[in-house]
Amino acid sequence: MFLSAPSYLLNTLRQSLRTASSNGLVRLEHIGKYILLLLIAFAAFTPAHTQLRVDIYGVGATQIPIAVATFANETISPQKVSEIIRADLARSGYFKLIDVGTAISETAPVNYGDWRSRGADALVVGSIDRMADGRFAVRYKLLDTIKSTQLSALSLAAPAQFMRVPAHQIADDIFHKLIGVPGAFATRIAYVSKAGKEYRLEIADADGEGVQYALRSNEPIISPAWSPDGTKVAYVSFETKKPVVWVHNLMTGQRHVIANFKGSNSAPAWSPDGSRLAVALSREGLTQIFTVGADGGSPQRLTSSASIDTEPQFSADGQYIYFTSDRSGGPQIYRMGANGGDVQRVTFNGSYNISPRISPDGKTLAYISRREGRFQLYVLDLTNGQEQRLSDTIKDESPSFSPNGRYILYATESGRRGSLAVVSADGRVKQTLTTQAGDIREPTWGPFMK
Repeated sequence: MFLSAPSYLLNTLRQSLRTASSNGLVRLEHIGKYILLLLIAFAAFTPAHTQLRVDIYGVGATQIPIAVATFANETISPQKVSEIIRADLARSGYFKLIDVGTAISETAPVNYGDWRSRGADALVVGSIDRMADGRFAVRYKLLDTIKSTQLSALSLAAPAQFMRVPAHQIADDIFHKLIGVPGAFATRIAYVSKAGKEYRLEIADADGEGVQYALRSNEPIISPAWSPDGTKVAYVSFETKKPVVWVHNLMTGQRHVIANFKGSNSAPAWSPDGSRLAVALSREGLTQIFTVGADGGSPQRLTSSASIDTEPQFSADGQYIYFTSDRSGGPQIYRMGANGGDVQRVTFNGSYNISPRISPDGKTLAYISRREGRFQLYVLDLTNGQEQRLSDTIKDESPSFSPNGRYILYATESGRRGSLAVVSADGRVKQTLTTQAGDIREPTWGPFMK
């Protein structure tokens, strides 16, 4: 059995194991097909009364000095777009913010030499205007002050209640142009909070804002997992007094059961194409890995061991499934083909390694390792076998990579209360996301919206 795990996720696991861009004006739906629809759908959900507080520690190995000017006419906007952009860039750890102290439109002439003398390698300028239909037009430019040239420009439109979205989209564009990989500021996270006797599946922006309740229950909710297109979340609910796997459509609010077999149904994980989920079932005795269609149906068994096999995770290319098994005497992480077979052990350091998560590029494995009584976040470079501990806390769980692979979201404990944390994949930048309203656990980072 897997013993002494720090969270109610693993307590429940033990229980179940015992049972066995454009030049013109671009609308948001043209930037991300489902973003606006998702936001409208969430508007009907119960809004949370508290937001996550974000504290940042550390900086990246190198920081790009950047000046983000207040956008011209920004006072008409219900959200200060330039402030949101600054906050996103600062939170990333990759940028050093240079004070501007004035508003600058994207149409204003720029003295590049002046900005170079002020220490800025890049300059962000923009403007906001109200459109005839009530939406707001947001225009921005990213300028390279070293080469005295324009790097990027966007023109976006959004209704008043969703003005944080274009701000995050602009921050993503800046990150992409200057760092070389897509930004993840406009993505969303899901997690479970517990206040009193109530469990809540919550959805929030990556910066902790815009929290909404997708599901509320008096019974535990665990193991949320985003679908590849970001429109659904699978999770385990105990509302029928046993662990059952559900798929919840965030667009419509409808949900359906995909795994309610004899014994425990747990640990859902989507295939990259969204057609099926890997799950851990004890329907035939010990918990083993199965796959089941995204709409339900008969499960296909992938492992047939005399041990406990659980916590499956597909690789991003869909070729492999990583999972946790105690077949070596204690819990370790293994890999097999996506349809079963060719099982290989992956982790060898330490006697207790669980909760595998594979990076989007398939090169890095994140997991929780228990060493000297501490449950901490580690990463393993699968290309060279080098291991690194990323967390300083002692009760970590549920790691989840950002869709660009640059950060890992995980749950930990702060002041005897569950909280979320984010660490860069190189361990240099750390963030904590806390709330005064109960425990928060079971995080999962959503995908890019396509």
